[in-house]
Amino acid sequence: MVLRTPGRRVSARLPDFPWDSLAAHKATASAHPDGLVDLSVGTPVDPTPEVARAALREHADSPGYPVTIGVERVRQACLDWLERRHGVTGLGLDQVIPSIGSKELVATLAQHLGVGPGDTVVFPELAYPTYEVGAALAGATPVATDSLVSLGPTAPALLWLNSPSNPTGRVLPPDHLRKVVEWCRERGTVLVSDECYLECAWEAEPVSVLHPSINGGSTEGILALHSLSKRSNLAGYRCAFVAGDPDLVGELLAVRKNLGLIVPGPMQHAMAAALDDDAHADEQHARYAARRSALRAALESAGFRVDHSEASLYLWSSRDEDCWDTVSWLADRGILVAPGSFYGSAGSRHVRVAFTATDERIGAAVERLLG
Repeated sequence: MVLRTPGRRVSARLPDFPWDSLAAHKATASAHPDGLVDLSVGTPVDPTPEVARAALREHADSPGYPVTIGVERVRQACLDWLERRHGVTGLGLDQVIPSIGSKELVATLAQHLGVGPGDTVVFPELAYPTYEVGAALAGATPVATDSLVSLGPTAPALLWLNSPSNPTGRVLPPDHLRKVVEWCRERGTVLVSDECYLECAWEAEPVSVLHPSINGGSTEGILALHSLSKRSNLAGYRCAFVAGDPDLVGELLAVRKNLGLIVPGPMQHAMAAALDDDAHADEQHARYAARRSALRAALESAGFRVDHSEASLYLWSSRDEDCWDTVSWLADRGILVAPGSFYGSAGSRHVRVAFTATDERIGAAVERLLG
């Protein structure tokens, strides 16, 4: 549909971009004598692994158009990684395609699968805002709920899972995942699981919906999204992939071909090299574990309660007050965090605290919390 209403822009159809509202608190935190400690976003700060940079250099001469489906090497690397690290077996090369980061998938997947006006898109009660954005862009009705019972006879066109969760770090148990798979199949609902934090686990063992113990050995009606941004510090490279039901993957591929949504060739080779190498991911996991431990202890000593947070790169924290009061309290100490209300009204008494800052900045936050 072409928008012909004078003055109407895309922004009028979408929720406000939440982080814009943090500007005043960022200014307050930045005025701290020792500088800002920005824990409001999950942006990697550690070096991109050499194995990825070497592959990028080797394949920098790339004059031709890359293929949308992805070179066979990168698709095989995705499948090998899923099997080696997460026990996902039985997938073929026609069941995976790379994407330009995972956020573009989250934002466009509903529309690209033909979801539109009159359809319902369901996502978690506390969720990454882009699930709602994707529903809005498709013209569908967004519904935020963790209760399938609350949906009654509704048969959503698409249902999102996010385990481990952003923002809470909660990991859904296998029994729950199996029930959701069964529920969606009974209704013909496409199930999409955002598993971008699958390797960022601390006190739980996340399981992919692609695992045969969850889906009964069939990927029918199921897709899963994975990203190298967190695992491999490749956020700047925009490397991710979607895998699952070959018919759904084929539909996405057909749309992406028409739109020219193609991961650049050199990035595909860097992505494959990073997926093939576990050593750097294990080293990064250890870095985050140390930062998480130090920051959690400091938050709890300062009177915070940390809920869930058994995985992901965040501590879902509360002082049992309005989240914006907590944001202000921390900003006065030079620490910027994300208010829980960014992720839904159920987060109004929590803040999301990222531990993706450098060791030095995490140390500064610890000192200020304990001071």
